[in-house]
Order: sequence, then structure tokens, then C-alpha cells
Amino acid sequence: MLRKKIKYTDGPVGKVKIINDFLPTPDELVLKEETIKVTLSLTKESVKFFKYEAERRDTHYQTMIRVLLDEYSHRFSHT
Repeated sequence: MLRKKIKYTDGPVGKVKIINDFLPTPDELVLKEETIKVTLSLTKESVKFFKYEAERRDTHYQTMIRVLLDEYSHRFSHT
């Protein structure tokens, strides 16, 4: 399927409506949650899995583990 090519010009664009800025500030985009450092022993296979998956997704494996635990605790604390 061929796409129609858009042609841009310096001419008038028609009726313009200015809207208020509705985007959040960069500070509002940073999700900061209170965290507590703990020592946790995991199997080598679990750590290997999370490191591999985190690398594929360009993130940190500790973050993935934290999100997993958060999801688990939220799911079962509200039942």
C-alpha cells in the first residue's frame, strides 16, 4: 500500500486554536517511590534470567525484580 506524500509549504495553515499547555513538567514524570534497601538471596538462575531480560529491554534487572514484587504484593493485598 502506497502512502500519500505530505507536502509542506510556508503558506497559511487555516484556522489555528491555541490550547493551554497540558503536558506534565519533567519533574512530574519522574516516579519517585520510597524504597528500603534489603539483602535478598536469589538463585543464580533467577538473577541470570532477570539480567538477560533487562539487557534486552535496556533497563536494570533490580528494577524488574522490584516491579514484579510490587505487582505481586498489590495483587494479593487487595483481595
